[in-house]
Amino acid sequence: MSAAAGVVVAGAGQAGFQLAASLREGGFRDPITMVGDETALPYQRPPLSKAYLAGKTDQEGLFLRPPGYFAEHAIAHRPGLRAVAIDRDAHRLQLSDGAELPYDHLVLATGARNRPLPVPGAELAGVRQLRGLTDADALKAAIAAARAIVVVGAGFIGLEFAAVAAARGLPVTVIEAAERPMARAVSPEMGAFFGHAHAAMGVRFAFGAGVTAIVGRDGRAAGVALADGRELAADLILVGIGVLPNRELAAEAGLPAEDGVRVDAFLATPDPAISAIGDCARFPTPFARGLSPDGTVRIESVQNAIDQGRCLAARLTGKPASYGALPWFWSDQGPHKLQIAGLSGPGDARVVRGSGDAFSVFRFRDGRLSAVESVDRAGDHMIARRLLAAGTPLTDDQAADPDFDLKGLALRRA
Repeated sequence: MSAAAGVVVAGAGQAGFQLAASLREGGFRDPITMVGDETALPYQRPPLSKAYLAGKTDQEGLFLRPPGYFAEHAIAHRPGLRAVAIDRDAHRLQLSDGAELPYDHLVLATGARNRPLPVPGAELAGVRQLRGLTDADALKAAIAAARAIVVVGAGFIGLEFAAVAAARGLPVTVIEAAERPMARAVSPEMGAFFGHAHAAMGVRFAFGAGVTAIVGRDGRAAGVALADGRELAADLILVGIGVLPNRELAAEAGLPAEDGVRVDAFLATPDPAISAIGDCARFPTPFARGLSPDGTVRIESVQNAIDQGRCLAARLTGKPASYGALPWFWSDQGPHKLQIAGLSGPGDARVVRGSGDAFSVFRFRDGRLSAVESVDRAGDHMIARRLLAAGTPLTDDQAADPDFDLKGLALRRA
């Protein structure tokens, strides 16, 4: 009898690592191999734009487990390699060094990559992106020498980076095509708050602005040209305009992967020997009802990566369950913490609870609570997670009433 090929994981980020760890915790005894294109041990990405850039943690503090963990748990980690092709008939994964790995089950945890800025000059020295540890190390060195910084994109990464740079006394301007920060992610009230908060930190904004070119001098970035004719001087430019799922490996193997690798409620692709998890996966969830025609979504978050890794590990060890974890997110920007539970859409109704520098925005879709955004109100966030996960009914009048006992409602329904 031939030896088991076991589980091969294409991707060694948070989702891929969690799957491998959860498999071993669940008693899985067959081989586990993780393939990742980065040379470092599996690490946390969220601190890169915050604590790591600010010097509050080092590389070792990012690692998900110490080096000895992988040998102790018989998890083979193949760093510095890309998965380049899948032979579905032969159950083999081809790697960038020409090697092939046989698999009994293949897990696509290929993550996402930064969306490129499609303008002339984007390739100039001084134009940076932030996705991985190598990017963060390069940014650390660039910040130390920078005189003026421009950030293209007022999303989470751009604003987190802007806060770190502003705290060092550097002039920072954030360019955003929308009329407010984080326009696709949060309500107008929350976006306005963070716009004012960043302005108080010294960050300048250019809203409703389109970038037409990166202006260069002697092969290096010297500024950013805007569609309205302005030119902003900068010797360091961070581009943060979203990400694209790494779907090509799946698509070339004939799997559905239009905007992420399509999986069912059990995180399985149409090929029973292949699953997908994490940032690259598009999956059905009740929390996406009304947000997409088919009720599927692709989520880029640590919570989703961890929970999907655990869910798939349970299925592969004989305890299948559909994936139904509540999505939640966070972002540290200067002294403020933004926390979001659930998934909201632009048409969702809004109710503000609290005031000043600490408040929450409760979102409602079709009369039901869909999401809660909180700034510096951790209690509201934890209550929201309970309410949303349990599907507890809550009206907008109750959310707006400061005397209504939200905690009591959450505990009664727990």
